[in-house]
Amino acid sequence: MGGGGGGITYKGVTVHTPKTWHTVAGKGLCGVMWFWILYRAKQDGPVVMGWRHPWDGHGDHGHGDHH
Repeated sequence: MGGGGGGITYKGVTVHTPKTWHTVAGKGLCGVMWFWILYRAKQDGPVVMGWRHPWDGHGDHGHGDHH
């Protein structure tokens, strides 16, 4: 079916060689993905690891402890 070009055929399935822009875009998006994962781990890590509860707050709301 469709298009020529190189590729590897195994048991009747042909896997075509990716174009350069697909490879570059994939590597770029992979970098963005890891940046996002590490950023969220920095922000939410203590809650995920159980070191801090999400309802404890950050302690910087300015309300004070005098209620």
